[in-house]
Amino acid sequence: MIVDLPSTTTAAVSARLVRLRSETGSMALSRVLTLIVVVDDEDAEAAIDVANTATRQHPSRILVVVLGSKRGAARLDGQIRVGGDAGASEVVVLRLCGALASHGRAVVTPLLLADSPIVAWWPVEGPRTPSEDPIGVMAQRRVTDAARSPTAHRTVLRRLAEGYANGDTDLAWSRVTLWRGLLAAALDQPPYEPVTAATVVAAQDSPSGELLAGWLAARLRCPVSLARSRNRSGIISVRLERSSGTVDLVRPHDGNTATLTQPGHPVRTIALAHRSDAECLADELRRLDPDEVYEEALTVGLKKVSISKLSASQAIRAGRAPSVAESERTARRLRRAARASGSSAMVEAMPMPPKADDAAQVKEASARRLSEAKERQG
Repeated sequence: MIVDLPSTTTAAVSARLVRLRSETGSMALSRVLTLIVVVDDEDAEAAIDVANTATRQHPSRILVVVLGSKRGAARLDGQIRVGGDAGASEVVVLRLCGALASHGRAVVTPLLLADSPIVAWWPVEGPRTPSEDPIGVMAQRRVTDAARSPTAHRTVLRRLAEGYANGDTDLAWSRVTLWRGLLAAALDQPPYEPVTAATVVAAQDSPSGELLAGWLAARLRCPVSLARSRNRSGIISVRLERSSGTVDLVRPHDGNTATLTQPGHPVRTIALAHRSDAECLADELRRLDPDEVYEEALTVGLKKVSISKLSASQAIRAGRAPSVAESERTARRLRRAARASGSSAMVEAMPMPPKADDAAQVKEASARRLSEAKERQG
C-alpha cells in the first residue's frame, strides 16, 4: 500500500501512520530501529529497494530524506509505504524542497521510533564528517559508501579517517568481510609462520581494496603494497608471503569463486561472489557498537600501505602477485575433476543388474511362491 501526502507536514504524516497502524493491525510491531536514508531524488528508488531488502532481517521504520532543490518555497511531500511495498518495514519518504532541504533533522525527529536505535545511511554522497552532520549526530551508527561517491575514493577515505568517530562505518568495508574471513582462516592453519610481506591487487576504483590492504597492514604489521588493475572491478587477489611459501587467494574473472593456494595443502576452490549492497547494509544493521577493526584499518593501516608503481599485470610478471589466468585454469581443472568424481560416485551407487544365474533363481522362486499361493486358495 502506498499513500501519497503532497504538501504536507510531519504532524500529518505521523497522524496518518497512527491511522494506518490501527487499520492494518501489527504493521509497526517488532520494529527494532529507525533507518534514516539521506539521498537525492535520482537515487531514491534504488536506495529504498536496498533498504527494504536489508531490513527484512531487521524490521525497521525507514525514513527516506530526499533532498530536492533549495530554490523556491519550502515544501514537504510525504509518502507512506506499508505491506508488500515496504518489505518487512514501514517506509516514509520525505521530499524536502526550498529552505526545508537544509533542515532534514527537524523533519525526521517527530517520526523517529521511541526508545530505538537510529542508523543513518548515505547511499551515494556522504557528509565530509558523518558524526558532525545534523542527522549523523542523532545516530548510533553512520553508514557511508565510498565506492558510490562521485568524489575520488582516496579523498573520501582520507576524510573519513580524519573525522572518524565511534559508530562510523562504510559499505566498502562490509564488502571485504568474506575476504578477511578466508585469509584469517588460512593463517590459522599450519605452518604457523609470520607473514613477511603482502600484496593486494584491486581495481583502480575499489576503496574495498585499500581497506583490505589497510587491515592487513594493521593486523600483520608487515609491508603491504597495493597494485591497481585497469580492466577489472573490485578486489582481484591477495598474496601473503611466508618463509615456507606464499598464500594466494585469487578471484578469477567470473567473480563467483576463488582459488586458495597455500604450502602443504591442496589447491581449493571457494565461493567468493561479490556482495550486494543489501547484504552489506544488513551486516551493518546487525551491530550498533563501534567497529574497532574498521577504525584500525581506516585510521592506522591505510597510512602504512604503499601504492605500487607496478600495474596488476606487471606485478604478476614480477612475481609479486598470483596469476589470475593460472587461477582460472586451476579452477576449471578442479571443477572438471569434481564432476568426474561425482559421476563415478553415482555409478558406484547405482544397483548393478542381476547376473544371468541370479535372474533365473529369482524367476524360479517367484513361480514357486505363485504356485503355493494358488494351492492355499484352492
